[in-house]
Order: sequence, then structure tokens, then C-alpha cells
Amino acid sequence: MPVVDDGWWESVLAEEGRHSPHPVVRPPVRREVRNEAKPEETNKITPNWIQVKDLYLRDQIVSLNVTGSNRGGLLVEGEGLYGFVPFSHLVGMGAQAELQDRDQCMQSYIGRTLKLKVIECVPEDGRIVFSERAAQAEPGKRAELFHSLHSGERVRGTVTNITDFGVFVDLGGVEGLIHISELSWGRVVHPNQIVKMGQNIEVQVLELSPERCRVALSLKRLFPNPWQKIGTDLKVGQIVPATITSVLSYGAFARLDLGVEGLIHASEMPLAPGQSVKDILSEGQAVQVRILHVDASHQRMGLSMKLDA
Repeated sequence: MPVVDDGWWESVLAEEGRHSPHPVVRPPVRREVRNEAKPEETNKITPNWIQVKDLYLRDQIVSLNVTGSNRGGLLVEGEGLYGFVPFSHLVGMGAQAELQDRDQCMQSYIGRTLKLKVIECVPEDGRIVFSERAAQAEPGKRAELFHSLHSGERVRGTVTNITDFGVFVDLGGVEGLIHISELSWGRVVHPNQIVKMGQNIEVQVLELSPERCRVALSLKRLFPNPWQKIGTDLKVGQIVPATITSVLSYGAFARLDLGVEGLIHASEMPLAPGQSVKDILSEGQAVQVRILHVDASHQRMGLSMKLDA
């Protein structure tokens, strides 16, 4: 059975607006929601948790008014409900994720009414999270999907948001996350190197958490792990072709044809006096390298451009 990377759940919880600075659902306010919320401002209204859980369990759509915003998302209220909508769960906001004026985009929602679904309710933490994106699917679709999805299964979905820590994929009513560590067997500087917004991709289901409406996905596990072939296909001292993927002050990373990457330290380059790594290498450049050492268990490999050593 596939194993979820240790940082997967932490990354989900770290998504902007998903938890603190709003540890308790706050009463409606008519000003911009600020991170420095005072303790006395919280706990003024106790949500109707029976109503919230009923909406969540039946996967129902509810209309709520937007009363505040911050860079992470929106504060909504109505029908005795109060909660938060992360920006990544707003329809059409995924492409705005990197814009400098995201604050302005968020504020433009104030006063609007949104059709939403409850995607997370945690009474002990006072957290209610809504999603406009989830409400695009008909009521009951989430339960249907969670019943049909299985760990290890391959499914198709659409990329709805790309963040520093991973990629969100709409599976047709449920959004799953491909953590950055599950995007490729090679090194990933940023997820946008691997996928694009709106792209339809095939993924593997790693783990399901229906009670939190979360699905852990993987892209790399659709392909064989190239590090498992290191011992048979590559040997220490062997000279192989490679492509430079990243140039740094202390060295460069290079990808072998097998699909794995290794580090060429500056000390293993034929640098003339006064030369820097960037003077002789650039991304995409083809080079010949000698394998110095391999640590397949930690997916690390040392390379050298000094071929006659």
C-alpha cells in the first residue's frame, strides 16, 4: 500500500487561511480580517455544530455572504453559519495565487453571496472551512466519490491550484493534494515545473481521509522508481551523459538519462582560477559526468566533471 509522505498533512494544514490565525470561528465583522485578532474577539458566537455537521455529512450546498477577507481567503456568514473559505477553494482564483494584488482580489468579494459546501468542520478547534469549488459538484457527490475511490487506484483530475508545497487536483467533486515530494522521483524546485493550471492529469490515490475531506495523491508513483535501478544500471566510477538542471554558487545539479539527479560540487569541476560555476555551466547544458557515490535510500548521488580521475 502506498505510504503518504510525512509532511503531507502538515502541508495541507499550512495552506494559507486553513487554520491559525483563526483558531476559533469568529463572529461576522464588517472590516478586513486581520492576522492580529485579539483573544477577546473570539468565541463570541458558538456555531450550530449540528447544522454544520449535517451540511457536511449530506454534502449540501449553502449560500453565504462574504463579510471579510485577508490574503488567505474569505470570512463568510449567513443562516446561522460562520466560517472561512481559503483562496484556493474559490472558483477562478487558482491563477491569481501568485499575484501581488491578491489582497485586492480578495477584498473584491466582500458583499457578494457565494454558493459553498462545508469541506472541514472540527468542533474541538472551532474550525469550519467552506469551498466554492466543491459546490460546483452536485450535492452528495463527495460521498459518492469517497465511496468509489481506493488507495492505489489511478484516476484523472484537473489541476486547480499550484502552491509552493504541492498541487491541488479536482477529482470531480473532491480536491486532492499532490505533495511536492510526490510529484517526481527527481528534485523539484517548484511544482509549476511539473504541471500547469487547468491541466488534466492522471494520478495515483495514496490515502483517503473522508472525515476531513482530504485525498493524498501521487504523480511520481505512476512510474517505476529509478533509484531502485541504480545498483544494476549505474556503478561508481562509470561515465554517463547528463543534463544540467540547476546552477548554484557551490555546484550544479544534473539529471541522468535514467531520470535521477545528482550534485556536481564546484570542487569536482574543471574551473580555472577566478572562474565560477555559472561561468562554465547553464541550465539545459549537456555534459559528461563520472559517478562518485550513490545513496539510493536517501535519493542522493555525487557526480564529477573530472573524468580522468
